[in-house]
Amino acid sequence: MSVCGCSGAGLRPVDEAIAALMDFVPLAPPAVRVDLESALGRILAEDILSPLDLPLWDNSAMDGYALRSADMGHAGARLKIAGYIAAGDAAQVELQPGQAMRIFTGAPLPPGADSVIAQEDCEIDGDWLQVPVVAHGSHVRRRGEELREGDALLSAGKKLRAQDLGLLASVGLDRVSVYRPLRVCLLSSGDELREPGEPLAPGQIYNANRFSIGALLRGWGIEVHDYGVLADTLAASRDALSLAASEWDVLITSGGVSVGDRDYLKQAIRELGELHLWKLKMQPGKPLAFGSIAGRPWIGLPGNPAAALVTALVVARPFLWRAQG
Repeated sequence: MSVCGCSGAGLRPVDEAIAALMDFVPLAPPAVRVDLESALGRILAEDILSPLDLPLWDNSAMDGYALRSADMGHAGARLKIAGYIAAGDAAQVELQPGQAMRIFTGAPLPPGADSVIAQEDCEIDGDWLQVPVVAHGSHVRRRGEELREGDALLSAGKKLRAQDLGLLASVGLDRVSVYRPLRVCLLSSGDELREPGEPLAPGQIYNANRFSIGALLRGWGIEVHDYGVLADTLAASRDALSLAASEWDVLITSGGVSVGDRDYLKQAIRELGELHLWKLKMQPGKPLAFGSIAGRPWIGLPGNPAAALVTALVVARPFLWRAQG
């Protein structure tokens, strides 16, 4: 145990306080493999490289006709229609000089073809196709033009979004390694606190922080364990913090960190572990505290709901995001 050298007279600048907290960020939670349907909002625990080229083969970007640009004269060409290829078909028959092949969007180009003309840009006369001049490579998506095998797809630390899951699926990946959600214990301090829906006696208030801070944490992909309201005693603070430190990754409290006679959290932290920081040069939010118990970080938010929300957003958020990996 150690006693913090922070005196109530010194106010820590916010940027300096955030930098100090970052020195105490714990290792990221262990990684687990999950399927894509369970990966939304999770934090990627590995760099991912593309296992294949995308597209896997030259294919048509239009419904139209595949042809050889070498067949084009100054005025275009009249070509024999030699069959068709739909999306999902294998292009096995080689296109011969003077021929064209009906092709649909996404279908592979037949061997020998190097260009596609849109169906609305040509004329059909029975089995013959009248084609204007077509530039080499028109309406063709080349193999690997989006991704090459081995290209970087996503980096570790990425919070997976819907479009990221679509990208992973497009290269055939069905599972990814992500960090287990950070597990945070949330405690409220104050004998005056009551839950919404309960009647209020004189001097009592409703516990807004439990809901606003809990919602913030869950919105950041954090697993929240609510320990309820601590009684305003040193023994209750010590017991709750000691138990929480044995079970969860990070401890967050609201209230009990100011200079009142019954604000016991800082004293409990000093007795159980270390108090690293107290008081920010910030209003609202001055009485923020930070310490650790048995290696578990503790963030003590102010009790005032506005101050608790502001300090959670400005100071706690970068720390918790880094702690998630």
